[in-house]
Formats: sequence, C-alpha cells, structure tokens
Amino acid sequence: MKKKKIALIFGITGQDGSYLAEFLLKKNYVIHGVKRRSSSANTQRIDHLHDSINFTNKNFYIHYGDVTDSSSTINLINSIKPDEIYNLAAQSHVKVSFDIPEYTANSTALGALRILEAIRFLNLKKTKYYQASSSEMFGKQPKNKSQNENTKFNPMSIYGVSKVFAYHTTVFYREAYGIFASNGILFNHESPRRGPTFVTKKIVQALVRIKLNKQKVLSLGNLYAIRDWGHAEDYVGSMWKILQYKKPDDWVVATNHIMSVKKFVTITAEKLGIKIKWINKGIKEVGIDISNKKVLIKVDKKYFRAGEVEFLKGNYNKAKKLLKWKPTFSINQLIDDMIESEAKLYE
Repeated sequence: MKKKKIALIFGITGQDGSYLAEFLLKKNYVIHGVKRRSSSANTQRIDHLHDSINFTNKNFYIHYGDVTDSSSTINLINSIKPDEIYNLAAQSHVKVSFDIPEYTANSTALGALRILEAIRFLNLKKTKYYQASSSEMFGKQPKNKSQNENTKFNPMSIYGVSKVFAYHTTVFYREAYGIFASNGILFNHESPRRGPTFVTKKIVQALVRIKLNKQKVLSLGNLYAIRDWGHAEDYVGSMWKILQYKKPDDWVVATNHIMSVKKFVTITAEKLGIKIKWINKGIKEVGIDISNKKVLIKVDKKYFRAGEVEFLKGNYNKAKKLLKWKPTFSINQLIDDMIESEAKLYE
C-alpha cells in the first residue's frame, strides 16, 4: 500500500489554509495544521474538516504553534517530518501592516526564515517548502504593464516589504542549501471565506445587508485601485502544482483580468438588483441608489493607505505553460459565489 504524503500547513485557519486542506484531503494526504492559541476558537473555516472533540478524521490533525516562536516551529517540523510544508501564515492585511509594522515583519518576514532554518537545521532533504508570496511585493507599477516573475519589486507597505524578505529568503535557502523551496506570487484571491475587513468581502457583505435593510451606507477608500482578482479555491491548486513540479522555482499566479474597486461595487450591486449612479469626485464621490436617491457608497479617507498601490495585473503565462494551471472561476462567478454565501446567512 502506497504511503500517504504528509503536509504541514502553517496558517490552516485562514481562507487559503482551509481550501488547501480540502484540496489535499481529496489527494489523500495526511494534514497537520498549525493554529495560534487564542481565547476564541477561530476554526470556523475548517470545522467541517476537523472534529476537535471526537477526532474522527484520522487524516487531519491540528497543533498549536506560531511562526513568531522558533521553538514551536522547529519542534513541530521535527516531530511531523512532513513531505511538504505550506507557509500561509502571516499578518496578511495590508492596511493593518501600517498599524502594527513590527509584528507584521516578525510573522510575515521572519516567520518564513524560521521555517526554512528549521528545514536546514534538521537536514530534511526530502521536505518541499512553499512560500506564499504576494502581488503586493510589486507595489507601485506602470498602469499599462502586467507583472510577471521578472518584474522588479517595489513594495509600498510593510506587508509588501516583509513578503519581499520572505521571497528572497526562500530563493536564498534554495540556492545556498539545496532545499526544494518555491515561491507562489499570488495575486488577489477572494472567496466566501475571505475575512470581513478585506475590500471584496466588505463590499459583498455590506451590499447584501443594504439590500435587506440591515445596513445603510458602505464606506470605502480608494475606489480607483485596480486589481487582478481570482478565486482562492482555484489558487490553492496552484500551490500544490508548484510543489509537484520537477524543480523548485518562482511562479506568478493570477487571472490576467483587472477590475477597479468601483467596478466591483457596481457589478455586485447590479447582481443584487441595486442600480448605482456615481456623482462628485475625489473624497466627495458617492454612489447613489437610482431608485430612491439614497447615498449608499461613501469615500472615507481613513481607509486610504499611506502608500497606495494603484494597479496590479498578473501575467501567469509561465504557470499556464509549465504547470498546466489556469483559473476556472471568472470574476462574475467569484462575485456570485460570495453573494450566495452571504445571503444564506440571512435566510
């Protein structure tokens, strides 16, 4: 009987961690997930996979740990000796990284270093490492050009800077120590499991509530930020493919389709039967419900970043050609999925 592969996922309770766990369980992996200790459970995204009371799933285990803690990191890796490690752990909110820069650097940048150093120190020659890199590493870029694996990084947040550190650390450990260490440079990916402070989830959540008369106004920051948005369920498949490739490398994962925040709002509203008219400019711009002339969308300067990233568009040709990966969800299907999930909460 073929031995099951063992995967260790740091950041198991997040959006990507939960979808990746589902994906790998279907591939017949044994999953070990790492979660931080907190007074509330924070396991809602994986509760359907993991019975924390009866432990009925013998292919799924949860451990307490934290990438900011070297001892727990090395002890976990040493005891599990996984075939694959997926580092999805980070302080992952760009705006929050301006408020807690030191913690962001500690978890997002040094967290990757701690895991890679543990692999090196324990001499785990066969363990493969996946680093969740980010399109935020590209930062400020020309508006007419897409970004690929050769585009120069120009991060505009401590989150972006920390991800650049983790990216180069991954490349260094690969080249200096021969570790199978790969970067997946994932562009924005969303889903019904997205946290409520991320803009796509915030938009969908608010507009569903507005439709049901449970909220009056949605306040947003930069309406003209343009992003390449995909579905997280698609993107976790690329993570696995990256570690199955014949050699470690760096990969852009994206859709090559872009949309502004404003357009995302307008489409989501239309799907809910709300027609919006935009008036005024700058900080005074508002979105009005055409049917009753009520202001539904406002711009609030507190949601602007100190370093705005206006335009990100990914060129995933390399992943398409060599990994045979491509997105299956369109932006419309993504929004439909998010709306359907949100609406169910109120049924």
